Amino acid sequence: MFNGCTSLHSGREKFLKMKKTVKAQTMKEKIDLTMLKYEINLLELIQRRRVRIGYSFKKDEIENSIVHRVQGVFRRASAKWKDDVQLWLSYVVFCKKWATKVQLSKVFSAMLAIHSNKPALWIMAAKWEMEDRLSSESARQLFLRALRFHPECPKLYQEYFRMELMHAEKLRKEKQEFEKAKMDVGNLEYAEEILMGELARIIYKNSVNIIKSAEFHVSLLSIAQLFDFAKDLQREIYDDLQALHTDDPLTWDYVARRELEIESQPGEEPPTTKQTKVAEVGRREERCCAVYEEAVKTLRTEAMCKCYINFCMERFAKKTSSRHLREKRLERTMVAFRKAHDLKLLSEFQYKQWSELLLQHDFLTEALEVAGAGMELFRGSVMMWQVKLQVLIASKSPDVAMLFEEAFVHLKPQICLPLWISWAEWSEGAKSQEDTEAIFKKAVLAVTGGDSVTLKDKYLDWAYRSGGYKKARAVFKSLQESRPFSVDFFRKMIQFEKEQESCKMANLREYYERALREFGSVDSDLWMDYIKEELNHPLGRPEHCGQIYWRAMKMLQGESAELFVAKHAVHQAGQL
Repeated sequence: MFNGCTSLHSGREKFLKMKKTVKAQTMKEKIDLTMLKYEINLLELIQRRRVRIGYSFKKDEIENSIVHRVQGVFRRASAKWKDDVQLWLSYVVFCKKWATKVQLSKVFSAMLAIHSNKPALWIMAAKWEMEDRLSSESARQLFLRALRFHPECPKLYQEYFRMELMHAEKLRKEKQEFEKAKMDVGNLEYAEEILMGELARIIYKNSVNIIKSAEFHVSLLSIAQLFDFAKDLQREIYDDLQALHTDDPLTWDYVARRELEIESQPGEEPPTTKQTKVAEVGRREERCCAVYEEAVKTLRTEAMCKCYINFCMERFAKKTSSRHLREKRLERTMVAFRKAHDLKLLSEFQYKQWSELLLQHDFLTEALEVAGAGMELFRGSVMMWQVKLQVLIASKSPDVAMLFEEAFVHLKPQICLPLWISWAEWSEGAKSQEDTEAIFKKAVLAVTGGDSVTLKDKYLDWAYRSGGYKKARAVFKSLQESRPFSVDFFRKMIQFEKEQESCKMANLREYYERALREFGSVDSDLWMDYIKEELNHPLGRPEHCGQIYWRAMKMLQGESAELFVAKHAVHQAGQL
């Protein structure tokens, strides 16, 4: 037994020693990181002061010694917390500003040796080699190494493709400058294939064999279009896109939208007057829609119809002073919606878009027809019932209340909150107070859980608007045991009480006490406001503030308690 006690005692000593060691180590780590921030801030301050007063005495001695110390701390920290990417990035940022390019290159190498699984870091390092060190070869080697780790990463291929095009453009500019200066470039290698972007073409060919997606294909085409010298490459990518991805809506969408960028045919004069410019825009949009029409015939999918509708909606949303062009855009949009509807390829959101567009232009009969068709297809959708009700309300139909009732029969109770709110808001403007209150009472019984919080807040607001404080207090009393609540529910009643000519402190206490019963353990502001109320109200009892303070300290937990103490201290200081 004695031996067992000795063993326990020894184990406890070891545990305490280990705990002390860990604590000391953690403290040292914190000191290191704090020192790091201090040293970097010191460097920044010295630099700003030197610039301001134009003083450079012992610049290398002072700044370099600090830079070496900071680098030492970064080296130790990055060796200790190798997995901390943010720390490595801070190290890179520091080296970019204060260290040599050779040192930064070593930092990138060390970081990538540990974090080779993060493509973004490879791209960052390659861009730095290309743009800051002006070393295309080093950037190329980094991309090739990265692709060995991530052979199917689209972003790596995109950036590698961009880098090779930038390299070709740089060589072309160099050659032009030499030729302008009439210098002999015979000793320099300017292979015609490289100048025409052949390396980029190889990357393109390899990447599309691995990543077979229209989106990726389009992304490479968008990059190639940034470089004027790569027209042949652009044409090749565009042709391949149409050949390889005919069954992808994105391909058709891209091909159609491209018609907007195609200028007048060679031989035609570019539009100069306002009328000719409008006519040219109209012709381009017609060509786009012709492609979309062909696309919908070839590829009868919801995604394809969505591309067509989105294009028409975007063009219609563009401002124009031409009434004819605006009417034409509206007509095309309606045609796109109708075609998708006939093919039974419209989503519920698009039925909503279509109905709202018809409503905006006072096509009430058509809007009602569309909303009805959408509701028949999506009877379980709250959104479609709301759309139908919106159209009925706009047309001042007598069937609004009946449709609300019908909706609650078909829909699940847990998704009906938006409809109850819409019904109450409509009733407030169209029906009597008694009818509106009956709706709110039905809603409170039907909607439970977290959704009921919003409903209770709306009910209280309506009561105050329609019947003043007396009505609001009656609603508050009727709901005060119907949990859950929001803090705002109680704060509203406190505010309503304060707006009365004879603001009663007894009522304010009741509301605060009721609110604290629900939120006293988490809301430090409630406790502070209660204390201020007792101090500032003519009928308040300042002698109760101490008791409220200690109640708050017992109920509040963790950060809420600390926050309360800090706010109370600030308030006390302000009272002195």
